[in-house]
Amino acid sequence: MTSSPTDVAPDPRDRSFFGQPRALVHLFGVEMWERFSFYGMQGILLIYLYFSMSEGGLGLPEAIAGGIVGAYGGAVYLSTILGAWLADRMFGSERVLFVSAIIIVAGHLSLAVLPGLIGVGVGLVLIALGSGGLKANATSVVGTLYSSDDPRRDAGFSLFYLGINLGAFFGPILTGLLQSTAGFHWGFGLAAVGMTAGLIQYSFGRKQLPESAHTVHNPLPRHRYPLVGIIAIAAIVVIVVLVLIGVVRADNLSAIVILSALAATIAYFAVILSSRHIEVKERSRVWAFVPLFITSVAFWSLYQQQFTVLTVYSDKRLDRVIFSWEMPVSWVQSINPIFIIVLSGVFAAVWSRLGTRQPSTPVKFALGAIVMGGAFLLFLPFANGGPGSTPLLAIVGILFVFTVAELLISPIGLSAATKLAPARFQTQMVALFFLSVALGTAISGWLVQFYDPSNEAPYFSILGAIAIFVGLGLWLSARTVLSLMKGVR
Repeated sequence: MTSSPTDVAPDPRDRSFFGQPRALVHLFGVEMWERFSFYGMQGILLIYLYFSMSEGGLGLPEAIAGGIVGAYGGAVYLSTILGAWLADRMFGSERVLFVSAIIIVAGHLSLAVLPGLIGVGVGLVLIALGSGGLKANATSVVGTLYSSDDPRRDAGFSLFYLGINLGAFFGPILTGLLQSTAGFHWGFGLAAVGMTAGLIQYSFGRKQLPESAHTVHNPLPRHRYPLVGIIAIAAIVVIVVLVLIGVVRADNLSAIVILSALAATIAYFAVILSSRHIEVKERSRVWAFVPLFITSVAFWSLYQQQFTVLTVYSDKRLDRVIFSWEMPVSWVQSINPIFIIVLSGVFAAVWSRLGTRQPSTPVKFALGAIVMGGAFLLFLPFANGGPGSTPLLAIVGILFVFTVAELLISPIGLSAATKLAPARFQTQMVALFFLSVALGTAISGWLVQFYDPSNEAPYFSILGAIAIFVGLGLWLSARTVLSLMKGVR
């Protein structure tokens, strides 16, 4: 067996990249280009599905289109389980990350080249599989750059998150511009070009990563490899058959992903907690992750509506006219990354300056959920308006609040997953965090059916209140959660 990343401590003197380890720049880069392609494509995906054929779209009903987008987003994070398992049991995080980037390129090319629903089906499946493999493993490799008690850790993850959002900002801007001037497939093609750039950059920098990035933490015996292949083929056959006989349909995709993610969550927690290879302290930390997981689900079920309900809202409600020019719908999705780019450095500096005096992880999560619930309540003054009735500045302000909530949960959750992970489940604990995103994202697509533009107040008020209630519950139990974390803050 190769050594685990805890066997050799990272060099705390390596501060070559904005005070962080030099190797962070390579992960920063590949994640930036992956997010460029991911959000660039997703910025025009929903409108591609429900725009009429005369507008270049596929003409699907909005509820079904939103369900597909939510299911796809959930499937991306659900597939992190597969990517994490392959890393921890067979290939190591770095190798899975590299192959996943290749699969993502193939997916974007399929969307750009193949026509209609065929391109959507093939493209989204490949992108979901590839993105899932890349996300969990890129985050896990970032974790190998730091020792568990390195005070730069949260700041490093915040900088990593900055790279994500640089890509998330430019993606919808450029693909949306191409879509509005040349057509949807040109926009999808640009996403493919962006991911190709990321793959090329990473292929040159991957050899500079630490040896621990290649570690297979819990190697699968070689004689079981054929069984894995048989199970994989059988799973593909079952899915194809279910699609052909109509069990899996466009109108129930989000519900299927929700149930799949919920089942995977229960199974994953059960496997880790019952493992004979984890110590008592490690098991306690996994239990501490449960309330963080639940809070994360509540947060993402609201936050990810940027790509479902908020996209429809921006198309139908938002005044997008600027000096007689109408801004593309997808550009609204670049507002949040602007704030991330500005505020992620601020949050990183604040956490670094506060050091051990900064709020604990449970308190940060609680605040994130409460702020996210408050963001939904901010829609109420504009509820039930007509076309173009919501000022652009109002959405800018609401998305600013979205961003504050995100920075209190997303990078902190990634960091917490690596800090609380048992030694044998390093990458798979990151996958558990992404499972909370999978559940929340799929729920955001499922919720589209309840969004009624003629009576929006109940929708925004009920969902906002639920998130605030969950956040307050975690805040009140923060000391109990901290005691389970056994020294980790």
